[in-house]
Amino acid sequence: MDLLKNLFKGDKVIWIIFLLLCLVSIIEVFSASSTLTYKSGDHWRPITMHMILMAVGVIVILIIHNIPCRWFKTFVVLLPISWVMLIFVFGVGALTNGAKRWIDLGFIQFQPSEVAKMATIITVAFILSKMQEEKQANPKAFKYILWVTGITCILIVTENLSTAVLLAGSVFLMMYVGRVPFKQLGALLGICIGLLIFAVATIKYVPSETWDKVGLHRMVTWQSRLDNHFDTSTVPPEKFDIDADGQIAHANIAIATSNVLGKGPGNSVQRDFLSQAFSDFIYAIIIEELGLIGGGIVAFLYIWLLMRIGKIARNCDKSYYSFLVMGIGMLLVTQAMFNMLVAVGIMPVTGQPLPLISKGGTSTLVNCAYIGIILSISRHVNELKKQQEQEEAEKQQQIQDAAVTLLQNAAAIAKEQSADESEANKKASIHE
Repeated sequence: MDLLKNLFKGDKVIWIIFLLLCLVSIIEVFSASSTLTYKSGDHWRPITMHMILMAVGVIVILIIHNIPCRWFKTFVVLLPISWVMLIFVFGVGALTNGAKRWIDLGFIQFQPSEVAKMATIITVAFILSKMQEEKQANPKAFKYILWVTGITCILIVTENLSTAVLLAGSVFLMMYVGRVPFKQLGALLGICIGLLIFAVATIKYVPSETWDKVGLHRMVTWQSRLDNHFDTSTVPPEKFDIDADGQIAHANIAIATSNVLGKGPGNSVQRDFLSQAFSDFIYAIIIEELGLIGGGIVAFLYIWLLMRIGKIARNCDKSYYSFLVMGIGMLLVTQAMFNMLVAVGIMPVTGQPLPLISKGGTSTLVNCAYIGIILSISRHVNELKKQQEQEEAEKQQQIQDAAVTLLQNAAAIAKEQSADESEANKKASIHE
């Protein structure tokens, strides 16, 4: 028992949430990997590789959550390194699923954008903590954060629009929590809404041939996704082409054919038709197999995670720890929300995996690193709480000792007075 306590430090609830998400991940990735099983010819290989990666992720957590949280400020150096990697991947990155997002080293592929997200969150938390004033953050913090986030998003956006939007939204929420002046946030929000409307209109109405000519091939993909998402025309069942947009169609079928309890783990039908059933659309498979109750429980786990992170942030003694843990929490939960909204058809397809559940490589390890940082900060908070309780207990003990000493002194004085009175009475009696 002592070994487990020494090994799994930090907030116990965070550990429970993480282990529950891992359990769901193992079950559902094993079920949803039918297409990978068919391609590889090995029934166990996909889930074996996933479990090995998750085991490595647990090791990452165990290492990071033992790092003193004051050292996380040094991770700011990851930001320029990630920028260099993003520039590199833009030129010679590996093309997978129509996008250049990976650096292929032969024995491993990884996404620099995941490292860039973490580095940006750490840097923004550092800027906010250093520029806090009595009532709000220094207005200069807004400018520095825009530069840092803007460069990262520009380097990501051409190949991964959804990641850039996710990061920008998370940083905006961090600035709100970090007390950046509302005037600046309001102006930024207005500009972003205007740019979003302009971007959607541009992507939607500029011919796809134009994008191909200028080398922005991802624009064609975004255009197709927007057209499919906002198409409200009614197609007769006999003319509906399920293969024209198979991802969304089969995800809708998976959800529509589920019920309150679902079909049961391993009984999904649509996993054989969804090419990204184990990643981008795994939430649809979760609902199909575990029903509305299972889907609701998974969503609640992310909400519970954010609530617990909020409690940790409130108990931090330094603003940097609060901003960092809240930034990570909002990034994870916002990404989970993106994935779930796409799976149920509320948002256009974004390609964002479900954190800590979807099958992945770099994203799984980076998400585990996030959990490690959260646990490290929670460990610091627990130690601070124990120290405060110990100091309070020492104060109470000192008060009790002082009270006992006072009572003893009072009793001694009373005894002396009583002896003096008795002696005086004896002398008076003899005199008489």
